Amino acid sequence: MSLLFEHTEIEREELSLDDWKKDACKRFASKMGDREHRFPCIPATHAFALGHLRYGFVSNSGNGSAGSQLAAIIAEYGQYSRSFGDYSSLVVFFEPGDSIEDVLSYETFFWNLLSEVSGHDDASWPSDIPEDPENAMWEYCYDGERYFVYCGTPAHVLRQSRSFPYFMLALTPRWVLDRWNAHPQKAAAIAPRIRERLVKYDAAPAHPELKPYGSQGNLEYKQYYLRDDETSLSKCPFHRALQKGQRQE
Repeated sequence: MSLLFEHTEIEREELSLDDWKKDACKRFASKMGDREHRFPCIPATHAFALGHLRYGFVSNSGNGSAGSQLAAIIAEYGQYSRSFGDYSSLVVFFEPGDSIEDVLSYETFFWNLLSEVSGHDDASWPSDIPEDPENAMWEYCYDGERYFVYCGTPAHVLRQSRSFPYFMLALTPRWVLDRWNAHPQKAAAIAPRIRERLVKYDAAPAHPELKPYGSQGNLEYKQYYLRDDETSLSKCPFHRALQKGQRQE
């Protein structure tokens, strides 16, 4: 049984899904389709409108840890992502729990989760991507695929662009971003529009860590999880080698 879902089949209630899953998708559709308060990331709203997104769910039902569930979802998505459309991303919603309440606690959970997921990865790390997150060319990889990771949480208030009623992740393959950036005039025209939307959408100024991939002074991991203020981690807590070593012992 597939771990991936399309919005149309969820919207039409063609599937027997738990209420929280249907609610998460409904709220996400409302956020992406809001014409009055437009979500800042234009490529994301474009992908939603085209139906190129795929959705996954991580539950608290005891069917493995959150990390193992997420790893299986990412693995399936990576295998078929190129058939979903040029602007595809994977959106994953997590069943609510009662142990996390604030932005910094969600940040810790987020990085522990990515490290745990990497512990399930049997593929070699891509040779052209450094394994050190403190390198400007680093980005998260799973099963040989490179991803930009976005995180939204219920704890974010000022950054509505990072706020969602459920803890959620959106993973965009690098090949999608490369295709978008392959049209520099189009990308250059859209960038200021995204910034304009961000100013209207958030009650906090644009985070200083929002920089182009590979640019001087940029560390990609600092964009994955943005705090509600302008601070950021001094060092990335993700350690893939350690996780792999623990799993093999």
